[in-house]
Amino acid sequence: MADLPQRRPDDARPEGDATGGFIPYKNPKALIAYYCGVFSLMPCIGIVPGIAGVVLGVMGLSYRRQHPETKGSVHAWIGIVFGGLMTLLWGGLIAAALLSQFQF
Repeated sequence: MADLPQRRPDDARPEGDATGGFIPYKNPKALIAYYCGVFSLMPCIGIVPGIAGVVLGVMGLSYRRQHPETKGSVHAWIGIVFGGLMTLLWGGLIAAALLSQFQF
């Protein structure tokens, strides 16, 4: 039987997480912004998570800038882009629906 090399306790290996770095659990604002951006695609309720996605996305990017070791900039940008576009779309549709009720 071959002797296995012994590891010393001070030989620390970098430990990964189970998500493989895809889920930015250390930057919850960016993660929540991502989900809000995705949920803003839903009709009728999309404006509320859209606004939240933009706000939390900006906060997540700010946190990422302050703590470079964290991840989540892509999640924050998705929250900002989807949230912003859907807020404009749903806001425009709501304004058009309200304006259509008035006779000019």
